[in-house]
Amino acid sequence: MASESGQSPNPSWFTPKRLLIIFCIINMLNYVDRGAIASNGVNGSLATCTESGICTGGSGIQGDFNLNNFQDGVLSSAFMVGLLIASPIFASLAKSHNPFRLIGVGLSVWTIAIAGCGSSFDFWSIAICRMLVGVGEASFISLAAPFIDDNAPAAQKTAWLATFYMCIPAGTALGYVYGGFVGSQFNWRVAFWVEAILMLPFPILGFVMKPLQLKGFAPSESEQALTSTETNVSETGDDDMLAEGQALIRGSKSTSKFWNQFTRFSKDMQELLHDQVYVINVLGYISYNFVIGAYSYWGPKAGYSIYHMNNADLLFGGITIVCGILGTLAGGLFLDRISSTISNAFKLLSVATFLGAIFCLVAFLFRSLSGFIVLFSIGELLIFVTQAPVNYVSLRCVKPSLRPLSMAISTVSIHVFGDVPSSPLVGVLQDHINDWRKTAVCLTSVFFLAAGIWFIGIFLRSADRYNGDDEDQSATVRREKMKPLLEGSSDASNQA
Repeated sequence: MASESGQSPNPSWFTPKRLLIIFCIINMLNYVDRGAIASNGVNGSLATCTESGICTGGSGIQGDFNLNNFQDGVLSSAFMVGLLIASPIFASLAKSHNPFRLIGVGLSVWTIAIAGCGSSFDFWSIAICRMLVGVGEASFISLAAPFIDDNAPAAQKTAWLATFYMCIPAGTALGYVYGGFVGSQFNWRVAFWVEAILMLPFPILGFVMKPLQLKGFAPSESEQALTSTETNVSETGDDDMLAEGQALIRGSKSTSKFWNQFTRFSKDMQELLHDQVYVINVLGYISYNFVIGAYSYWGPKAGYSIYHMNNADLLFGGITIVCGILGTLAGGLFLDRISSTISNAFKLLSVATFLGAIFCLVAFLFRSLSGFIVLFSIGELLIFVTQAPVNYVSLRCVKPSLRPLSMAISTVSIHVFGDVPSSPLVGVLQDHINDWRKTAVCLTSVFFLAAGIWFIGIFLRSADRYNGDDEDQSATVRREKMKPLLEGSSDASNQA
């Protein structure tokens, strides 16, 4: 991979496997934090008093700050505000700033914000810190997957993506345990401080190590563009043009930069929205996430109501964790086995989601708890097969320089139109029907919509644009982009 100086294609000590391990650890910490803030040990509860006058003190964040349930709910999703706003911004900035350095900036914000959560003194202070946690996470979410896609062996690209996304259910589960233990044994603030300490080496690494370059992005692109503009103007020999060019470049540099960023972002967004493959993929992902989001919120309550489970939280959590890890890995490995193409990815997405929907639907119709557990586990396993293929399509259906924005807009879309509105809408449906079994069946049926949308993708004209050169890159940059990104990546690809 070319460094920013352009002197060596093999920067720093990073190898593909080291990069994957580091990114998996970072992703795990992101989701450990999400699990921890939802755990009883960190989130806590309000003080309560019995009719006889015996009072029990509050615990955790809710008890210390005396938060009502609405405020407590805001804290659990406040990071989403920062994530949704900052993701497209970081993706756009990757065009003019080194993406590896942007990850370092984002992780720095994350570390400071997490430490701020542990030092917060009221609702507003911790709410603002949670929003900043989302800002910090945004750079990583947008840029990590393209780096993994660049450096994974050719025959294992989807498997590597699956390994990365497997950290989501694993990290969330670990967060529940970690938050519960630290919060009960020490203090909820300690849980955040330890997270900040564990993350601290990674933003430092992002700044002190020789930065990696992302395929599709010219080294120091913005500086080269300015130099090129000044050179072209001076070569004309026209004093008026030279003066005008210098005034444009130096006199209104900040305004020009902002306008260039905005116009570039607008152009890239138009290209994404006109890409039928990308739009179909994201629409299917939105429908899929609509169900997954409501499952995670209402699943235990529905299970308790339908099957009278005393341990509904533990049961649903356990099924989701195990099936999430196994299903995600299986999806990546299977797509690599049948050949990683966009068409095959859509086939896997539609078939796995359709079969998973059938098993989940029948599970909720089953009267016995044991039958429900078996069928729902199989359904969840099939449902989670989609995680690697759906992100593979988002990465490969666009040209390399659009991958960060592609991942950012995908993330924004599945939250804004998927899991964020699904929980309240399902609540409204349940209020109207007043039967959790029927509500769960209606919700699960949306999986069939996702499967149908992804089925359409099989018949679209799709091309893997990973090796396609961006039209606005020079011949020199195009040659540079074809060099191995990390030491060992070329060999690994050949061996695979």
